[in-house]
Amino acid sequence: MRPTLLVLGGTMEATALARAAAERGMSGVVSFAGRVARPLRQPLPQRVGGFGGVEGLEAYLKTERITHVIDATHPFAAQMSRNAALACAATGVPLIALTRPPWTPAPGDRWTCVADIAGAVSALDRPRLHVMLAVGRMHLAAFAPNPQHRYLLRLVDPPVGPLPFPEAEVIVDRGPFDAAADRALMARCGTELVVSKNSGGAGAYAKIAAARALGVPVVMIDRPEPPARREAHEVSEVLDWISHAGAALGV
Repeated sequence: MRPTLLVLGGTMEATALARAAAERGMSGVVSFAGRVARPLRQPLPQRVGGFGGVEGLEAYLKTERITHVIDATHPFAAQMSRNAALACAATGVPLIALTRPPWTPAPGDRWTCVADIAGAVSALDRPRLHVMLAVGRMHLAAFAPNPQHRYLLRLVDPPVGPLPFPEAEVIVDRGPFDAAADRALMARCGTELVVSKNSGGAGAYAKIAAARALGVPVVMIDRPEPPARREAHEVSEVLDWISHAGAALGV
């Protein structure tokens, strides 16, 4: 059976996989949650929006005759990953996750690791600082209890409505970013603390390298625990898996 892929996207890795699959003549769809107003154009057809929970995803897999699902979502897209694991288990469609290894501290890093967004909010319960808050637009409201800080925000899309704190500089930009440019940005803004999700990968690492070079501490938010699933870190591993994992095998 000719494979028909569903790539759950939103990362640079998803785009790389879609490009490689298209070059090999594979068919499929790259799906985005819709949290970014201008998703990058993909080499495969794309859809935007949710599926309607686990049952909706099950129905989509059956209706579209999907033979393989690749979860290449952001490491913090926990709900989508859980839904994919449950829907694939229910339908027998093979699933693999294309994941980024998490970042680990290097010599010179000054990390305080916290379990989740709530832990990061608690870590900012301190006197005023200039904070680079790199958690994405969806989580900004959680930091409203700490209005004493001046925030530097770098977002893919402009914020909708007023920000939840009085002092902030917003930069609208899309990665990958450059470590030297981030050092210059953080020096200009007087950044004293970075708050970051442990996203992994190269595209967002520049701020971590910049913080190390400047001696700036980092509050690092741990990833949520992923569901039980097969994982790969390279596009080539996923392509090899597609060629061997047939829906009839349930691999």
